[in-house]
Amino acid sequence: MKIHEYQAKQLLRDFGVPVPNGDVADTPAAARAIAERLQGRVVVKAQVHAGGRGKAGGIKLADDAGGAEAAARQIIGMRLKTPQTPPEGIEVRKVLVEEASAVDRELYLSATLDRGRSTHVVMASEAGGMDIEEVAAKTPEKIVREWAHPALGLADFQARRLAFGLGLPGEPFKQGVTLVRNLFRLYLAKDCSLAEINPLVVTKDGRVLALDAKLGFDDNALYREKDIVALRDVNEEDPLDVEASKYGLNYIKLDGNVGCMVNGAGLAMATMDIVKLAGGEPANFLDVGGGASPEQIENAFRILSSDPSVKAVFINVFGGILRVDRLAEGVITAVRKLGLTLPVVLRAEGTNVERGKKMLADSGLALTMADDMWDGARKAVALARQAE
Repeated sequence: MKIHEYQAKQLLRDFGVPVPNGDVADTPAAARAIAERLQGRVVVKAQVHAGGRGKAGGIKLADDAGGAEAAARQIIGMRLKTPQTPPEGIEVRKVLVEEASAVDRELYLSATLDRGRSTHVVMASEAGGMDIEEVAAKTPEKIVREWAHPALGLADFQARRLAFGLGLPGEPFKQGVTLVRNLFRLYLAKDCSLAEINPLVVTKDGRVLALDAKLGFDDNALYREKDIVALRDVNEEDPLDVEASKYGLNYIKLDGNVGCMVNGAGLAMATMDIVKLAGGEPANFLDVGGGASPEQIENAFRILSSDPSVKAVFINVFGGILRVDRLAEGVITAVRKLGLTLPVVLRAEGTNVERGKKMLADSGLALTMADDMWDGARKAVALARQAE
């Protein structure tokens, strides 16, 4: 789960990470009022879940309250298009108005999970204000990494190493050490998958501030982070993703025309691969889970059929926890209830497979059965092409 920059900065404040003074506005008049309180040059920033806002016209400087109001009028309501948004862009509903900072240096700082080492890693770089992936590819020596102990966390000497790696002198060095500790404390306390400050800046008067912030949260931990869940903005998410989350379905929309319904993340990935190998393009990742109920299968069908790009559905199931007869029951109920007209290809193996196949055969529904994954992928791709 992601949140907006203004929400991330409030969390940073709560954990002692310095950020510029500012507030969020949803109207030009509100932006003017905030700028009047700040009394000086301000930055007006579009609040969307995407980077690259500045190049797309979503960040503007204003010298006074009138300029802030004018900037907000330009930004609020626009459809911001960046490399990280859908092709149609994202509508801007709010802006963050905050004091402009006299920047001396731009740095980078983040905490995330290193799956290779099975522990958390804090990364710092003097090359702030640009994509860390680009820095890692071109100048990896500019990234300093410190791995936290799984039980003891990030040690004080590691925080000092990171601040030293940022090239911070004197008083900014002391501020940097405290900031590193507090960012990591926030990262752990709120079950973050990523806590990123880019850029972290040193101002001309020697302050160290988080000029921008991005926080992502582990979806599996949200059950214990009710205050974080309350920050969710469904307007920033694909409507089908939002609908799938209501029913415990793991769904990600893609650009193809073959809808995939699978039980198990690994099998779902393999299914998308084999669809591509057969010359097609998957329209989604959809994992109904090991113990999917007929109701979940029905909702999965409804989500797939509501996507106009889906021209055929490929159901690929291994009946372990989810028995094949239970799957068949869900498929039959869903197709009849929804009046589904999309061609459906089904490949199933595992527990009660013969009983499930008999139920499907006796249902009278126009389903295409597949002998194996490759057969199912080829048939689904062919049916999708025919429908196009």
